[in-house]
Amino acid sequence: MLVAGFPADFLGTNCYVVAPGPGEQCVVVDPGLGVLDQLAEVLAEHRLQPAAVLLTHGHLDHTFSVTPVCGARGITAYVHPADRELLADPSKALSMDLNQMFGGRLPYAEPEDVAELTDGATLALAGLEITVDHAPGHTGGSVLFRLPAAGSPWDADQVCLSGDVLFAGSIGRTDLPGGSMATMMTSLRNKVLPLADDTVVLPGHGPATTIGRERATNPYLRAVAERDDARPAGPTRGW
Repeated sequence: MLVAGFPADFLGTNCYVVAPGPGEQCVVVDPGLGVLDQLAEVLAEHRLQPAAVLLTHGHLDHTFSVTPVCGARGITAYVHPADRELLADPSKALSMDLNQMFGGRLPYAEPEDVAELTDGATLALAGLEITVDHAPGHTGGSVLFRLPAAGSPWDADQVCLSGDVLFAGSIGRTDLPGGSMATMMTSLRNKVLPLADDTVVLPGHGPATTIGRERATNPYLRAVAERDDARPAGPTRGW
């Protein structure tokens, strides 16, 4: 399996390209602001043809380039229905200061072909089998994408693209519209903690990590493991 990731120019949002191997079809995950040139370089380097775009959630820093990526190739964008409205109007999830910064000034349009993700579904795309886990908290429609790691650079059974649910040492912020710390803690308990320790986590911001490392060091996962109702005061990240 081939996985290539790079940070976007805006807010360092990680965009990933996943394929069975070079010269194959691929999926593009979270094409944010300022990724088109880098994405074109990655696709050309590995001779890849996008078959779909997967969105971990509806925040603009993860979705901004979805329409040009999909439109240029006639492919489908996949998003959870709880975040579907953000593809048409991303300002609904922005804080007041971000709305003042960007409101009405960024060209944006919803992709023509949008498919909705279902919790527990397995997507067969580009020769890959990708499991969807609905994990709300950062947004109402946040999801994890999991797929077998066979043939990847990692000695692991599984790779998890975690969006802004889980980062190395932290979690996504829950203070934006649609966010909820209580819901996030439930998602961590029910969707993240059950994953195997060797699961490789590719987050929406920052470096890769593993579930085992986060189970041992991440204050939020530690709190969930120790007390279901714990709400630690550690820093959160994301947009």
